[in-house]
Amino acid sequence: MQAFLLVGAGGALGAMMRFGVSSIVGRLWPSQFPLATLIVNILGSLAMGLLIGWLARTLPAWAAEARLFVAVGVLGGFTTFSAFSLDTITLIERGAWSQAGLYILLSVVLCLAGLYCGLLMTRGFHA
Repeated sequence: MQAFLLVGAGGALGAMMRFGVSSIVGRLWPSQFPLATLIVNILGSLAMGLLIGWLARTLPAWAAEARLFVAVGVLGGFTTFSAFSLDTITLIERGAWSQAGLYILLSVVLCLAGLYCGLLMTRGFHA
């Protein structure tokens, strides 16, 4: 139960941070280009790398809780792209280049296809 609470609290914080960054970027640089999402994804991926690198080097007694709260919760709520980036780099570091390439390809193509199918299904219901 504690794990769920850590992830939930972190996720709420991350979602609020994403909304804040998106609001600020939208006000400062209004554009049709999804700049806010790009910035959030880059910041989230950088933060994930810093966190995982730090946890791997220090291995504090509370590393599992910190990973749940920050990596899964905060950064998961802030951006799921950071988790995708971590999974990809982990495969590459393990030397699984073909799996990493397949993961990238499948993630991008199938996620875009899934979103598009969802849009088609809901648009069909309202047509």
